[in-house]
Amino acid sequence: MSREQAIAESASSKDALERIWESFRRWGYLQANLDPLGDIEPAPMPELDVSGPEAEAARRVYCSSIGAEFMHIPDRERRIWVQERMESEAAEPDRARILDLLIRADIFEQVLQTRYLGTKRYSLEGESALIPLLDSILSAAAEQGAEKAMLAMSHRGRLNVMVHTVGRAAADVFARFEDVDPRSTLGSGDVKYHLGATGTFHAANGQEVGIHLVSNPSHLEAVDPVVIGRTRAKQMRRGENGRRLVVPIMMHGDAAFAGQGICAETLNMAGVEGFAVGGSVHIIVNNLIGFTTAPKDGGSSRYSSDLAKRLPIPIFHVNAEDPDAVVRVGRMALDYRYEFGTPVFVDLIGYRRHGHSEVDDPTITQPVRYRKIEAHSPMWQIYAETTGADPEPIVQRVREELDAAQKEAQEIEKSPPMRRLPRYWGAFQGGRYDASFEVETAVAADSLTNVGEALVRYPDGFHIHAKVKKLLEQRLEMARGKRAIDFGMAEALAFGSLLKQGVPVRLTGQDSRRGTFNQRHSALIDIETEEEYVPLAGLAQDSAFCEIYNSPLSEAAVLGFEYGFSRDYPEALVLWEAQFGDFANGAQIIIDQFIAASEDKWNLLSGIVLLLPHGYEGQGPEHSSARIERFLQLAARDNIQICQPSTAAQYFHLLRRQALRKWRKPLVVFTPKSMLRNPAASSRLTDLTSGRFQNVIPDLGDGSAGRVLLCTGKIGHELAAERKRHQENPPAIIFVEQMYPFPEAELAAEMDRHANAREFVWVQEEPGNMGAHEFVIPELERLARGRAVLSVNRSASASPATGSHKAHEMEQKTLLALAFGK
Repeated sequence: MSREQAIAESASSKDALERIWESFRRWGYLQANLDPLGDIEPAPMPELDVSGPEAEAARRVYCSSIGAEFMHIPDRERRIWVQERMESEAAEPDRARILDLLIRADIFEQVLQTRYLGTKRYSLEGESALIPLLDSILSAAAEQGAEKAMLAMSHRGRLNVMVHTVGRAAADVFARFEDVDPRSTLGSGDVKYHLGATGTFHAANGQEVGIHLVSNPSHLEAVDPVVIGRTRAKQMRRGENGRRLVVPIMMHGDAAFAGQGICAETLNMAGVEGFAVGGSVHIIVNNLIGFTTAPKDGGSSRYSSDLAKRLPIPIFHVNAEDPDAVVRVGRMALDYRYEFGTPVFVDLIGYRRHGHSEVDDPTITQPVRYRKIEAHSPMWQIYAETTGADPEPIVQRVREELDAAQKEAQEIEKSPPMRRLPRYWGAFQGGRYDASFEVETAVAADSLTNVGEALVRYPDGFHIHAKVKKLLEQRLEMARGKRAIDFGMAEALAFGSLLKQGVPVRLTGQDSRRGTFNQRHSALIDIETEEEYVPLAGLAQDSAFCEIYNSPLSEAAVLGFEYGFSRDYPEALVLWEAQFGDFANGAQIIIDQFIAASEDKWNLLSGIVLLLPHGYEGQGPEHSSARIERFLQLAARDNIQICQPSTAAQYFHLLRRQALRKWRKPLVVFTPKSMLRNPAASSRLTDLTSGRFQNVIPDLGDGSAGRVLLCTGKIGHELAAERKRHQENPPAIIFVEQMYPFPEAELAAEMDRHANAREFVWVQEEPGNMGAHEFVIPELERLARGRAVLSVNRSASASPATGSHKAHEMEQKTLLALAFGK
């Protein structure tokens, strides 16, 4: 054989070997040994039907207890990073620490089972490798310099994580089972496996990481965007290195991750500028069952993690009964997040030893699987046998510790708090409204003019659109008091004046930079280069910042993110805007479970603002109503504020009030559409330089009217216009600007002022079973002191509005006629 032939044959041989390795890198995870019970059969893959020493070596790497999906990543550097770590020798794990954690996790569950028989706890048994997995991830994070880890998870294993990862005392958890102080939560509070917790994680090398386990409702994945929003806020507080200092870790159930759309929405934001956090570590706690539903009924693909492949990120499947592999994968995942700043997934495949909860019998629906589980030894016993360790001294010690913890819990008179609020919440409070919370919201004329002039400036050489240029010229006139101020300018002046006072402002939503109705234009666009310029950003003083971003086409995840952000930036004005208020129902879980109820359930406050365009203008059932009735139904114990400002000045004062008051409550604002530039809703500059938000705008008459119309929003302006055409006995018109907390004192005073009124008429555009009708009428009847209370509204309907513009006009005309007694 010639030298040339030998070289060619050698090269051919190397290519053949490389093709073998490439096949296993790409497809090996499909034949990996991932299921402790053996129910996941290897997928037939002809590309892996090869033999020989090199094939066996590749099989050991890619088809053992770790199955790595990474060849779909287009970035070669990232593929090579995973490849090198998979194919290198694994570091020797701390098996004594792993065994200790496995024993602690399982014995904790067993003690709860025996001491509190029949009580729900959602055991981690079968997935107890989660505890050493978190230990591995957090230890690696400590080495990377992390100060804080934000954890999100649903109920399974949550109590275990509280004790063994967050660092809460077992007695604190046992006290919740003892239910030592039931009177403190009458009508409020939440179950123990939804509560948040804070603590400190202690790594094996002595380093510490602060832990925050975020409160979560039973809507399993609803917390996903919330924890990302909270992470972003905490990162921003720490400055430019924030993404290294704060890391989010999210734990999912296999059925929930595959089935709940908010997971996809949240992942979709991972690389979007306004929502990125430098990557997150995701753990699917995969017990191959969802309540009673088998994987074949819970998804359309082999792995519940397949949703994550929409992003160019790695997924590490790992057998939960190989703890050495589990901790290895944990470190790889964490290091990948820090190296490339993207999400990364660990699919921890184990089983669920009991039913969905411990009072549920799983043998009814999965009898074969549960016969296997009943005969299967606990994970710590298997690991002890594998490593040759004697577990009994550890078991005895842990049982003694938990016995002592239970005795301590029985002596506790009041349930101890599971978390400590950050210092930045010290200046704010919740609870019932008090007049002492009120603040001055007016701004001096010269200061407003300066803000307005700054809002219309842009750099030299910036090529601005002719229509926007005209708008800026008009806004300059508004700032100088030469033109009435519309809603768009009032908002800009509110934002700008707050920024100058050092108050951060963050606003996101679909098309919010320009505004759905062409009303905002917070970012100016160069028509030749598409370079952006945000005038508001230049007004920020001290530590303030201005962030205004277009969001992905999602309601639930984006609102969840902003709620989370508001939780860790209480001094900021944080706003989410729906494209149309009707679309807010796409985020109903976030509204119901977090925004409306978080103070009642978890004693956690938020100042999040919802901007919901609302008003009947003949645009159809999905572009008319932000569902006022639903928010009023959620209102109790002064938990939220519900307002509909009817003028630009009112909107200005409302935004500033929300930012400057120390009373931190969510604010729902029904914003106008057709009235955005309407002269009737515009205001003078002097209306912004004096006064404050009026919960009730009284009628300008002398109080002698015999008929009084009460309303909120756009219909009030239509009533006022109609009144001009009725010279004889015109009715009074009262605008109710704040619907909740209900402005009883102000409204009672105005109704009493109309001593001659025979009847009070609530007028609304919405059907009778919608809008504020059902909420307001009983309140008016109480304040009317025996006088008649009537209502004018569209007929009750299953749909908010007609789809016919002509029909809308006919209905609106009838409403006005009825309001005036015709």
